[in-house]
Amino acid sequence: MPIASFHPQQAERLAALYDYEILETEREREFDEIVQLAAASCGTAISVINFIDAERQWFKAETGLGVRETPLATSLCSHVILEDEFVEIHDTLLDQRMSDNPLCCGDPGLRFYAGALLKTADGLPLGTLCVLDYEPKELTPLQRDTIRVLASQVMAQLDLRKTLRHAEMLRKEVDHRVKNSLQSLSSLVRLSGRKAQAEETIEALATIGSRIDAVAMLHEELYRTDAGHVIELGRYLENLISHFRQIAPDNVTLNFQGTETKVTSNEAVAVGTLINEFVANAFKHAFPDNRFGQIDIVVTRNGDDGLIRVNCRDDGVGLSEDTDLSTGGLGMQIAAVISAELDAKLDVDTKSDGLNVTVEFASKISE
Repeated sequence: MPIASFHPQQAERLAALYDYEILETEREREFDEIVQLAAASCGTAISVINFIDAERQWFKAETGLGVRETPLATSLCSHVILEDEFVEIHDTLLDQRMSDNPLCCGDPGLRFYAGALLKTADGLPLGTLCVLDYEPKELTPLQRDTIRVLASQVMAQLDLRKTLRHAEMLRKEVDHRVKNSLQSLSSLVRLSGRKAQAEETIEALATIGSRIDAVAMLHEELYRTDAGHVIELGRYLENLISHFRQIAPDNVTLNFQGTETKVTSNEAVAVGTLINEFVANAFKHAFPDNRFGQIDIVVTRNGDDGLIRVNCRDDGVGLSEDTDLSTGGLGMQIAAVISAELDAKLDVDTKSDGLNVTVEFASKISE
């Protein structure tokens, strides 16, 4: 029995096959349906999607055969991958390559074979989609075209999966680098803040740090949900508040009430920065001498006009009476800048029992 020669580009062919990571995977409906359709369309007892490994023929899907692999010594397809893109053998016993193959000579023996190559974009053959039967026959032109089209669909599935897998690997690498960069930048800002002498510089660096924290939290949310540029604001802010609860002073309670509503990533960063700034300043200034108090963050979306309302309030000492809200503290300036970013209405209410800051804006993501 003649054994098929190795493919002229055997090393490259095997490397391409292994890169698809298809060998030893479980059966899947998408591929099972293809072989079932191939067999039904061609009126054959058997159809398989097979890949020619170094020493075996492995079946991703099969109908009418009942095994997942066979040795290359008895493989019909190991001959076919050395030939044209489509091979049809009307009677295997009349073909010198297969006339003494045990699979063909047995009882019952495989007497008919037709298969289309599964090949890469570079033309490297990985295996075939084929149909087999126990009696000689000849396919119609439509049946041959059906096999060719189904083989193309198999490769389209494999190529898509490989592309998605490589994209996921790239995304993980980018995520790792972004995380490291943000952590390094955050550490640098905090280190600079410790060394700074001027109060304005210290506050400015703290605000920059808050912005970085908001971006880092947003990046984590984007990576976790794979949501593109659309963010569920409530979930994002819940994660942000959870971070603040971990560092909150023992005398301060932090509450959050939000609704799941979609915003753009830029809007999420702006809102996150505003809350960061408010909470950080409240921790630092609102509750002197370890007095007990609470901070409430409430986010709602108006069902009538769709406006998103972000309310930050504390029951601390409030701003001093001589504070000019239009030009006063860096925190108020940051709130004004963020309001401009969101094209939002800003309302600041300060009194002896606390500070209340509200922004109201229309998201570019409509619901």
